[in-house]
Amino acid sequence: MQATAMDSQLNLNEVFRVLAADRRINVWHFSIYMSLLHQWLLNGGVNPVPISRKRVMAHTHIGSIVTYHKYLRQLMDLGYIVYEPSYNPFTGSYVRLLVPGN
Repeated sequence: MQATAMDSQLNLNEVFRVLAADRRINVWHFSIYMSLLHQWLLNGGVNPVPISRKRVMAHTHIGSIVTYHKYLRQLMDLGYIVYEPSYNPFTGSYVRLLVPGN
């Protein structure tokens, strides 16, 4: 599967189609990706997107940090995102959203 960087010419129908067609994606992957997509839109459709674990967890109703990191890592492994952790509580982490091709 080949992935390209998400750009401002986003086709939401295509994003939903790709996610829905991917049998590896479950509700937690979808929820996190939609939260990241929302942050991307608020960021003006520009990669990388600054993210806050606390905000993403609140948006997705994920209550466990372990679960959050598990599904974030799986989205990375599946080619939907590139996660750039900061390891600094005063500097947020970044995510690059990717749109996998068929």
